[in-house]
Order: sequence, then C-alpha cells, then structure tokens
Amino acid sequence: MEDMYGIKYSKPEVVLLQDTGIGVAEAAARTCYDSFENSENDVIQNIESAMPNASMCEEINDIEDSSLLDDLAWTYFHHSILEHANLSFLIRGTSRGVLQEHARHRLQAISVRSTRYTMSSVINAFVASLHGGDKEFFIQKVLSFDMFVTTDEGYNRIEIGAMYDKLVYQKGLVEDFFSIAVAKSSLELLETYKLEPETLYNALQNGKKKRNVGDAFKHIISDNVKVDMVVTFNLRSLKNYFALRDSGAAYFQIQWLAKEMMRVTPSKYLDLIVKKKS
Repeated sequence: MEDMYGIKYSKPEVVLLQDTGIGVAEAAARTCYDSFENSENDVIQNIESAMPNASMCEEINDIEDSSLLDDLAWTYFHHSILEHANLSFLIRGTSRGVLQEHARHRLQAISVRSTRYTMSSVINAFVASLHGGDKEFFIQKVLSFDMFVTTDEGYNRIEIGAMYDKLVYQKGLVEDFFSIAVAKSSLELLETYKLEPETLYNALQNGKKKRNVGDAFKHIISDNVKVDMVVTFNLRSLKNYFALRDSGAAYFQIQWLAKEMMRVTPSKYLDLIVKKKS
C-alpha cells in the first residue's frame, strides 16, 4: 500500500476476539422505559415477569435485532444504552504513530506490545555487530525482523542505519554500556564469541533476556515501528471512533485500521453506529 507521499506501507491485520451482543443493551433500554412487553424478542418480554436465569441470559446474548435500539440510535439519539455492548479486537502490524492517535480515544481498554520488554533482539544484534560484525551486519539482521510498517527496503535501511548510529553514540556516553544491554549471565559470551557475530547473536538470543532492556533504548526507534495490541470499545465509543477515524480528515494509517476494524465488526453492531449511505 502506498501513501500520497510515495512511501510504501504494509496494512494492519485485525481479528474480532470477542463481542458481547446487543441483547444486554436492549434489556438496559427496556429497563429505562419499562417496556419489556413491547420487545420483538421473547426472552426480553419474559424479563417483565421473571429474573433471567442462565438459559435466558444466553438467549439475551444471542439476540441479533432490536427495533428499539435502532429507534434510540437513529431517531432519539439515546446513545448511552450502546455502552452496554462491548467488542474486543486483536490488531497486528499497525504503527507507533497510530498508537499515539488511538490514545486520544479515552473510553477504551488497550493493551500494547511493550518495547520495554521486547527490544532484546535489536540490542543483541547491535552487541553482536560490535564483536566481529559491522553496521551492515546490524542492518541485515534487523531487516529480517520485519519490524516496520514501511516496506521499502531502501527506506528501512535508512531507518535501521539511524538506529545503529544512535546506539553507537549512546555507547560512547555510557561507561558500562554492555551491562545495560545484556543480562549479567550473558556478559561472558562477549569474550567467548568475540569474532563470531552470528554465533554471538544466537547465543545472546538463547540466553537470559535483560530485564526491561527497552527502558534504556526506546529513543532509537521511530513511529514506523510495528505494534500489536488488543483494544476493547463499548459500542458508543466505537461509534465515535469510526466517525472520526474512517474520515478523510484522519491520519491515513488510522483510516486503514478503522476500515479493517469495521470490516470485521458484525452488521448487528454496524447497523446501530454507522449511518447507511443513501
């Protein structure tokens, strides 16, 4: 995929992990108006005379349509009842730049792949490049990680080269650089495989990981780095998200993500939050 500026990108992948259904939202709306008997769903009508048991709750969660929810969503704009439906998405391969945009949506639960714990491979490649390797060794190794949303190899080589230069600069500032880069138990490997960068890299990868290694090196990566995350929206918040992010005014990468999230969202939810095009 190419943006309007000529840079090529990969697009994110999205899976809907969980959705809670619209039945609870109808039960909430019927509670507001004390109108259980008017529902087209028998199980909702039965709430009038009996507290739901486990079997009824299962039926409620299986409800596919509700005329009341449609009226409240599009005629009366009573959107608070949509907060009773929740959807969780697994997102892979979006960017740190999109993550910053996502953080502006207050009402969501978000869990993100942490650079604090997951930068060991990059740092191990750098350490190995200093022990018998070189900058090209580092660039080739990091290219193999497929860690950027940008897909042009020439552009990514520039990105990785900049990472290398930042690490070299930092190494010159820190006297005990290797002690912050690799686990204490792996320091002896630096002498054992001093002129064997590939072997050293593999040994570091197979050894104990340095705890919180990303804390010292977050500065080397850019907004092009891929992130994975799980996000959970209630339906009202998802309505706001789609309205803002499936818009031509939104950052192009988050437009791509919003479209993928919309693509995997069942129609029973979309019918309540996305205006049908005439």
